[in-house]
Amino acid sequence: MHVRSPDRLPEDVYRQVLEQLAELSPVVQALPPSAALVELKGSLRYHGVDARRLGEVLRVRTISRLGVDVRVGIGPSITVAATASGQIAEPGGVLAIGPGQVTDWLGPLPVEALHGIGPRQAQALRDYGVHCVGLLAAIPPATVQRLLGGRPGRQAADRARGIDPRPVTPRALPASASVRRTFPRHTLDGAAVRAALLDLVVTLALQLRGRGQAARGLTLTLRFAGGTTWEKTRRLPEASAHDDDLRARRRRAVRRLSGERRGRPPGGGGSGS
Repeated sequence: MHVRSPDRLPEDVYRQVLEQLAELSPVVQALPPSAALVELKGSLRYHGVDARRLGEVLRVRTISRLGVDVRVGIGPSITVAATASGQIAEPGGVLAIGPGQVTDWLGPLPVEALHGIGPRQAQALRDYGVHCVGLLAAIPPATVQRLLGGRPGRQAADRARGIDPRPVTPRALPASASVRRTFPRHTLDGAAVRAALLDLVVTLALQLRGRGQAARGLTLTLRFAGGTTWEKTRRLPEASAHDDDLRARRRRAVRRLSGERRGRPPGGGGSGS
């Protein structure tokens, strides 16, 4: 099962979609920023229903619980499932392709619709007269390799025939924690902003320790009045949940921010989060 969520889905909602997938199968592979793969073999036996029914159950759950409609493609391989989910024109829907339907279903599709074929590869194939997946499957793999290159050519020739041995590899999104502070009014006092940032650092460190987590990186995002934003991300030399480590890195970010903000006209203050 290949699941596509709406574009620009907030990360917290995307995580909730992944949780809904995990209720159907223990083998879920996150494909950020908004897609995922699900292995259904064991789940079909466990739930006692067919794959299309599981796709419909998933849609009902994401709509009713999250207000998110997903597109679900189901097939005997990753390529077929991902191609199927990409052929659903509506905001959401389920398209299931059985093992015996793969050749007939893939054949009429334009080459660019085959999952894994990029625009340049599609153009190279069209220049050669290969405009649909059926023609791509019919020409010798050696010819496809000459057109697209060795490995890409082999993969394209195999996938046009429905051959894709890749397994679904369980992969979750890295756990994250965040804290936020919004000023009730425009704030121009640098000391007040720094004090708020340092308070957030302590709160974040306490949150990490309470969860038993350690940070590997920090992202500081400031949103100013007028809608502009400033963001910096730093990787920590080693994982840490201590406020001293986090505070030192925030201080450096704040000093950098102060240097970049010098020279801006009055009234440029705003709120940070």
